[in-house]
Amino acid sequence: MEFFKIRRDIPFMRHALVLNAISVVTFLAAVFFLFSRGLHLSVEFTGGTLMEVSYSQPADLEAVRGGIAKLGYADVQVQNFGTARDVLIRMPAAKGVSSGQQSEQVMATLKAADAGATLRRSEFVGPQVGDELALDGLKALAFVVVGIMVYLAVRFEWKFAVAAIIANLHDVVIILGFFAFFQWEFSLPVLAAVLAVLGYSVNESVVIFDRIRENFRRLRKLDTVGIIDNAITSTISRTIITHGSTQLMVLSMLLFGGPTLHYFALALTIGILFGIYSSVFVAAAIAMWLGVKREDLIKGGGAKRETDPNDPNSGAVV
Repeated sequence: MEFFKIRRDIPFMRHALVLNAISVVTFLAAVFFLFSRGLHLSVEFTGGTLMEVSYSQPADLEAVRGGIAKLGYADVQVQNFGTARDVLIRMPAAKGVSSGQQSEQVMATLKAADAGATLRRSEFVGPQVGDELALDGLKALAFVVVGIMVYLAVRFEWKFAVAAIIANLHDVVIILGFFAFFQWEFSLPVLAAVLAVLGYSVNESVVIFDRIRENFRRLRKLDTVGIIDNAITSTISRTIITHGSTQLMVLSMLLFGGPTLHYFALALTIGILFGIYSSVFVAAAIAMWLGVKREDLIKGGGAKRETDPNDPNSGAVV
């Protein structure tokens, strides 16, 4: 399905050098903020107190957050757990205050606001668990990266694999750079969003790479730059449909999902926007600069086809 069809190829690769220079600057800025400011890790990674509180009626989460904030605790996660009457509270560790003292202070505040508040459980998530989760997250990211490279190298060619993984890591580092610069909380849902962006971004790259391979077979008169421009232009309608519909869903989570889904949706939004950009101007351009050519993708040759670059349905065996 296509919303529209562009008859003339857009010269995307003409601007590849300038746009990739901007990408390099953005990437280096993200790396700088990651090292200078670091990520603002959530309780799952740093350790803290986990509380489950039950109410006799649906809980007012904003009132719970406001009451805990008055105690001086920042970056507290408050969300429903199971039902609207059950609330899960995650608090980072505080200097000079034990987990038990944190629980007592919070429960005293919550009971003062609602006598029906009952503590169902309270436990301390130690730094050792946080370190283990961080290590597992890095392992998951590494497995995803390696898997993508192997898949693209087998399905297409190693030049495409290198181009795609550089573009995808470009997206991931920029997402992390945003979280480091603004000191947004980096939690497990955000890590899940980063991994989702890896898969989502590589899907767009695969679509473009597949069209490039197809064009090499049927558009014999075009050079590599023309082949890539035609591939990107012919997939624009598909890109707008898929990314637009996905962003509408993510935008609904961002606007109406509340604090629990806010940073998850924010990471996905950044990833979707930069994923489109990197698939077109980073992955395709790097493949071009690595010297991808017809012989890399067509083994054994075959009957030569004369086609019109602006008519994908044309082609006659000569």
